[in-house]
Amino acid sequence: MDCDNLIEMQEPSIETDKLSYEIFSLLETNYLFGYDHQNLWLPSPIHHKPPQPPPLLDAVSAVRNQRGKICILAIDSAGMKAILPGKALSYLENALKKKSGDDNATIADYFDVAAGSGVGGIFTAMLFATKDHRRPIFSAEDTWRLLADQGNMFYRQSSGSRSGDLFKRLFSRNGGLSSATTSLEKIVKEAFTDNNGRSLTLKDTLKPVLIPCYDLSTTAPFLFSRADALETDSFDFRLWEVCRATSAEPGLFEPVLMRSVDGESKCIAVNGGLAMSNPTGAAITHVLHNKEEFPFVRGVEDLLVLSLGTGQLLEVKYDYDQVRSWRPKDWARPMTQISGDGLADVIDQAVAMTFGHCRSSNYVRIQANGSTMLIGIAEEMLKQENVESVLFGGKRISEQRNFEKLDWFAGELVQEHQRRSCRIAPTVAFKQATPKRT
Repeated sequence: MDCDNLIEMQEPSIETDKLSYEIFSLLETNYLFGYDHQNLWLPSPIHHKPPQPPPLLDAVSAVRNQRGKICILAIDSAGMKAILPGKALSYLENALKKKSGDDNATIADYFDVAAGSGVGGIFTAMLFATKDHRRPIFSAEDTWRLLADQGNMFYRQSSGSRSGDLFKRLFSRNGGLSSATTSLEKIVKEAFTDNNGRSLTLKDTLKPVLIPCYDLSTTAPFLFSRADALETDSFDFRLWEVCRATSAEPGLFEPVLMRSVDGESKCIAVNGGLAMSNPTGAAITHVLHNKEEFPFVRGVEDLLVLSLGTGQLLEVKYDYDQVRSWRPKDWARPMTQISGDGLADVIDQAVAMTFGHCRSSNYVRIQANGSTMLIGIAEEMLKQENVESVLFGGKRISEQRNFEKLDWFAGELVQEHQRRSCRIAPTVAFKQATPKRT
């Protein structure tokens, strides 16, 4: 019998088209736009079980286990009042000490990459800067204490004064900008100078760091990167100047003229929050495209990301009758705050969608509903239910509290850290800085 007679050609029908449509709709709902079911957004609780012999793994599972997960920390920008991320970092570091049993555990021990914008950039530099290339200079507790103890040098707030009047008074053209800038420079210079009086640079960090600013000379964002600094001195900058650049909020601090350590590169820098109020996307992109330091990463399923928000930037909620009569100058500060909040939320939504079905296990966003200027308020916000931004759906309250998510994430970091000692191939291959001659 002819082979052609054995093959029955089936003509397209309404039923096959309907089936194709249903399959595509299912894939679109579950993978292109993520799950909508609330329970699937929540990370699974950590159960401490006695060690058991590892199960037999097939080839695919074995390769995935060998790759491991790259741990990423990202900290939002929110001016010089962002106590919340500092408090969250302090809580996380204490949780890492408890879960690992190591009283000397630090944030830098468990994260492979850190990105921070604005005050988040200062926190990033503090957590990863080193004088001996073995241990960080600061602990996580030092981050929020910097603002609490030194903030009065550039926020000379008196009791009973309203915030709007305070900004007009402190940061007017009558010496306010210059005074605040001088105070900030003094603080960061002292923080990032070694015992020999040498200014630390991007090379003096333990892990890859990414800290953005906006370059007025090229009208484009500029990203200070440890990986680039290790390639050439033309991209190596002094850490205290990097902190000045990323926190140079217009109207509060003066812009800064940045020059690399060899003088070959320069930029006129202002606040990194203008260009990148939420640096999570930049950190993820850096890892996925940096095959030299992260050779086994294939996609977001190989990432473990913690993104720290700074609470609500818009300090006052307005009604229609109030804003309809505003003059153009009345919109200046609210517009900046709205832009920062909106951009951070959009990045959060985009990242969550990118993770798709694994966003409940690979991506955690810590965000609160309210301004975080006061320490007591920041502590209370860690006890709040987490705030999630939903695409085209505004914000909603999740079922978990912020500190519960931090506890869960600390457990994941410790587990990943322990698994790395059992892998044949290294999960990361960091570039190493050449020791400087003294």
